[in-house]
Amino acid sequence: MNAATSAASSTGRPLPWGKFASYGFLVLLAVIYLGPLLMLVNTSLKTTPSFNRDATRLASELHFENFAEAWEKANFPQYMLNSALYAASATTIYVVTAVFVAFPIARGYVKYSGVLLTLFVIALFLPPALIPQFQLILRLGLYNNPIGYILLFIVNPIGIVILVNYIKTVPKELDEAAALDGCGYFRFVWSIVLPLIRPAIATVVVLHAIGIWNEVILPTIYLTNEDYFPITRGLIVFQGVYGSDWPVLASAVLMLTLPMVILFLFLQRYIVSGLTAGSVKG
Repeated sequence: MNAATSAASSTGRPLPWGKFASYGFLVLLAVIYLGPLLMLVNTSLKTTPSFNRDATRLASELHFENFAEAWEKANFPQYMLNSALYAASATTIYVVTAVFVAFPIARGYVKYSGVLLTLFVIALFLPPALIPQFQLILRLGLYNNPIGYILLFIVNPIGIVILVNYIKTVPKELDEAAALDGCGYFRFVWSIVLPLIRPAIATVVVLHAIGIWNEVILPTIYLTNEDYFPITRGLIVFQGVYGSDWPVLASAVLMLTLPMVILFLFLQRYIVSGLTAGSVKG
């Protein structure tokens, strides 16, 4: 009789092999998921010669000076400030306007509200209209302009869908009580609806801000002045004619992700409820 069988017989209960298998499978998925991140951290601590010799080998020495070099070489202070301004301003404008759009659709205060919501859902699957968008920005005189770049991010159908489904969970009796008390539409949405849908707003803020922060294609197309570059566009300095400085680039990418990780950790307690609310009632 082996040790596992004797242990099971002594307690009188069979060993939960199914639970062990489930935990083992979850650990395997976590390793697979964290593998690229761990490789990125490992690369950031190497020198360029050691990386070129063996890219997958563990770093024998910790070269933290890669982070300092990336900070200076990619002009992190200015470009990260630009990214923060773009993400904060575009997200603020989008969230405020999206709430005032989503509320009447969720309540059915506009005709064909169901059709409007369906159009937003369909828009999730449409490819970006880069050519018409480029022509519009060009004709408006907003090319290579921070204002024009911010305007590119004030439309996002996924945020409308999330807000509409969450607002549907807010009791409609509040609307009638506010109307009887003489509360105006804008005051009601701003003072009553907004505090009640904070989980949905937090979810939309995180999704929208991360999308803007990580955008690479649009700043490459619409911003040619280096003074307006976001941090993702600034990483192009690590691409050389004969190759890339991968350890320093990995260090820059890790520093690039830090602000969004902090934002996610700060708002994570709202995100799950914001995504799942309205999944049953809708």
